Amino acid sequence: MVDLSITHYVLLVAHLIVGFILVLFAAKAFKKTKYLPMLLLVIGFTLLVVGETVIEEAFSFLNDENLQKIIEESFEIAGFITLIWAVKKS
Repeated sequence: MVDLSITHYVLLVAHLIVGFILVLFAAKAFKKTKYLPMLLLVIGFTLLVVGETVIEEAFSFLNDENLQKIIEESFEIAGFITLIWAVKKS
């Protein structure tokens, strides 16, 4: 049986790689077009990737799981709001 901690970290790394590939493609598109909604997509995708993976792991030392969840979800909500803003601007 596979150790769950190994599986967790493999999935975490895969999530980061795929997420940052998405951010990289969006950043390249913005650099090429200089289109403001594309920049907003870059920011929104970055907030989602960071909120879901980096923040979750970075604040795992907190004894208060609710506070950790609030911080993580705040990044994700900010990312979704930014994506909505990008779509509305386009």
